[in-house]
Amino acid sequence: MRINLYFPIFLLVLLSVNAQKSPLTAKDSLLQLSWVEAKYDSMSLEERVGQLFMVSIASNQDKSAANRIKELIKNHHIGGIVFLPGGPGRQANLTNEFQSESKTPLLIALDAEWGLAMRLDSTYAFPWNMTLGAIQDSSIIEKIGFQVGKHAKRLGVHINFAPDIDVNNNPNNPIIGNRSFGEDPLNVAQKGVAFIKGMAKAGVLSCGKHFPGHGDTATDSHKALPVINSTRQQLDSIELYPFQRLIDSGLSSVMVAHLDVPNLEIIDGLPSTLSEQIISGVLKEEMGFEGLIFTDALNMKAVSQFAPEGEVELEAFKAGNDMLLMPENVLKAKEKLIEAYTKGIISENRLSHSVKKILMAKYKAGLDNYEPIDLENLHEDLNGVENDVIYEKAIENAITVVKNNFSLLPVKKLENKKIAYVQFGDDSGETFFKTMTKYANVTHIKAMDAAGYKKKLADFNLVVIGFHKSNKSPWKAYKFSKNELFWLHEIANLRTSNTILSVFAKPYALLDVLDFRTIDGLIMAYQNSKMAQESAAEVIFGAIGSKGKLPVSAHPEFPVNTGVELKPLQRLGYSIPERVGLSSSRLAMVDTLVNAGLDSLMFPGAQVLIAKKGKVVYNKSFGKPTYDSKEKIKGEHIYDLASLTKILSTLPLIMKMEEEGKIALNDTFKDLIPQYDSTELKDVTVLKALSHYGRLPAWIAFYIDTLSKSRKPSNQFYRNAPTDGFSYKVADNLYLTDTYKDSIYNRIGRQSLKSNRYRYSDVAYYIFKKYIEDTYNEPLDKLIQEFLINPMGLDHTTFNPLEKFPKEAIIPSEEDNYYRYQTVQGYVHDMGAAMQGGVGGHAGLFSNAMDVAKIMQMYLQGGVYGGKRFLTDRTIKKFNTCYFCHKDVRRGVGFDKPQLKESGPTCGCVSRKSFGHSGFTGTYTWADPDEELVYVFLSNRTYPSSSNTLLIKSGLRTRIQQAIYDSIIN
Repeated sequence: MRINLYFPIFLLVLLSVNAQKSPLTAKDSLLQLSWVEAKYDSMSLEERVGQLFMVSIASNQDKSAANRIKELIKNHHIGGIVFLPGGPGRQANLTNEFQSESKTPLLIALDAEWGLAMRLDSTYAFPWNMTLGAIQDSSIIEKIGFQVGKHAKRLGVHINFAPDIDVNNNPNNPIIGNRSFGEDPLNVAQKGVAFIKGMAKAGVLSCGKHFPGHGDTATDSHKALPVINSTRQQLDSIELYPFQRLIDSGLSSVMVAHLDVPNLEIIDGLPSTLSEQIISGVLKEEMGFEGLIFTDALNMKAVSQFAPEGEVELEAFKAGNDMLLMPENVLKAKEKLIEAYTKGIISENRLSHSVKKILMAKYKAGLDNYEPIDLENLHEDLNGVENDVIYEKAIENAITVVKNNFSLLPVKKLENKKIAYVQFGDDSGETFFKTMTKYANVTHIKAMDAAGYKKKLADFNLVVIGFHKSNKSPWKAYKFSKNELFWLHEIANLRTSNTILSVFAKPYALLDVLDFRTIDGLIMAYQNSKMAQESAAEVIFGAIGSKGKLPVSAHPEFPVNTGVELKPLQRLGYSIPERVGLSSSRLAMVDTLVNAGLDSLMFPGAQVLIAKKGKVVYNKSFGKPTYDSKEKIKGEHIYDLASLTKILSTLPLIMKMEEEGKIALNDTFKDLIPQYDSTELKDVTVLKALSHYGRLPAWIAFYIDTLSKSRKPSNQFYRNAPTDGFSYKVADNLYLTDTYKDSIYNRIGRQSLKSNRYRYSDVAYYIFKKYIEDTYNEPLDKLIQEFLINPMGLDHTTFNPLEKFPKEAIIPSEEDNYYRYQTVQGYVHDMGAAMQGGVGGHAGLFSNAMDVAKIMQMYLQGGVYGGKRFLTDRTIKKFNTCYFCHKDVRRGVGFDKPQLKESGPTCGCVSRKSFGHSGFTGTYTWADPDEELVYVFLSNRTYPSSSNTLLIKSGLRTRIQQAIYDSIIN
């Protein structure tokens, strides 16, 4: 085969670098050269000139548009197609049709700066460049570039017209703005290099735009010719700097913008697209770029009016462009180019130079071995969960704390905070608000004017304002309204509260805020996506830290690169399973199992939560409060936790006392309650009792002795209303005599120790409750409220829930026909705890799955949660130890532990370090330090009758646990 000696062989090496692949072998280079030469030699002049054109079509256009493109392919041999708005399925079908018509495979392009969603419906939108510009870890941008490239490759797109590496140093720029990585040339260059590396790994060609830099203008080049008045020194150090860095890093192509740059072009008003001095002189010769050069769209007003149809394309080619994008009239342009060729105005060397570069790009895109797009599973492949993983990571790293007076952020000491949320902007802030309510009691305040806001906010000491603007495109309105600016000033000047402003819009929104002196916390979230709202709330409450820095100057007080780094407070965050190494598809088995439990009438409803590595990745509610309910279970519903009370309330207080020297594991019951000195219980130690190795009875049915001969509550012990001496409320219209408290402890003292060593027992927790309350001279419920519940923000956790929650928020536990003779709803199910006024050491706590998980997470984190240390790591390890395993007693000190033999309280798949507990009403929680995993299952299996043991017999709770462990990736 004849080799054209004029073809620049160095382009082979160049384009191999541009594609960011390993160096080519001599054999590979020869194969590429041979393919390009063979293709070129087989073409007629018309076919060669046709390769220079890339035309556009939108996949949502009618059939006539597609027929027009087919005619251009068959009769005019165009080189490529750029797709405009539409859908992925339609585009894939059209691509396959068009490629089948083309003698030389077409180069397919798309504007996908933030993903295919920039142009196509039903596809994924990654964060805008401005958001990415705030990220300090460029490897994240590379991963996004790879995902974008992977999507493009799957859709048959060979070149992505990205990244936009304009330096946006003009806040009024109408067309770039959020599309830019920012105003710092170094940052723009770093992010651009990372993005093209990612795309190259996916096998997609990159395109740096808009050369020589479209950032410093307030004119839209779609409508008029923008003027860039920067000096040559400014151009070199700002606009051109990112282009040079990307060229040096293997940029595949460059798109030349329609700009008037007087300090680069001597002809007054000549668009850069038509400037030989800018393209051939600056880009090629001075900057050394030898890759593919595209014009920007030639139908844009900034250039289309410069010369008659066809002449613009000819001038663009003469200036040094290789591929002519979206010409207004392909036929006239082609005619002009052929005419210029035949007249010698365009030489063969000039034509072959560009055509062969185009062919080389096609070879690099794999078009030497073209295969049609596989349409099967296209939508699924473009919308996989891995997109959410990288999106979430990007947003978390972008969130920027711009101001943090008094170290207000992250918010600590929740027990002292009364928090209000005020929504500004014209888009939804519901996700932001709901996420905040997962950490604290937050009230959504609405008003019509400043006076209304001031009146309603008077009782709050922390006000969070969310400014939410549309996330649909980077060009949407981003400014505060005049009213909002006034209200912001008035709210921030309230003397009774601190103010946090979280902005879910372009940073330039802050330019209109005149005074930041009374705004104590300022967060830039950049976009109003669901994940941005979640992440901003998590930054406020310390579930994640903040690392971002402003990519542009948002205000004279907040110049570019402003950012306050915050460390997380170790509060639970929220994410998706894949982020923490779990498989969403495998976790679907949890849904299947719970629904099977519902169908089998094991329980009317349930809550299931899974957290891993400090992230809640599964939190679902199933079924109804009762089988006859119309309402469905929600995450806010609270359940009777039964024996989970032991490890979530009584045990942490005992652990605290042990740290303070107020109790020791070798203390005996006679040390705790001196009157037991003469009983068989006297030598039972705290360690043995908590390990259920103290030979205590399993439970004592105290209530039976208070029933009449008709098996109803006796008038001797109960009244229908509270009266002197009858204050223990057992249920609606049922009050127990105060004197019965002593009867309980006297009866415990009369118990004989059992012969068998291991026996699960509630009895010890009556004793611990009494000792705790006597030691602190405070009731157990108040002590745990002050120690854990309030500081941890456990707003759905309490004893005696009817004192704080409406009845419908509490899940009923039984239709009692043996003691209270009513629906047990809002009162503890356990009779012994009920007879103590609803507060037992062994039962009585109500909560939802989320709050249970928080306490278990605190244990996993060595006693720390929300920036506060509740217990030492040493203490937790001491109590999470099995001291009698050698006696076949699996229990830790208060905690249940994995089985020692085949059957037991877990799936058998957990680590020996794991711990948890189960509850009579159908509750269960387990934590595994090795996997950093928390699992919570809450149900009311005792409704309508506690004789329903299907849940227990089925082992459903541990089968769910097995499904969780089966979902761990690798």
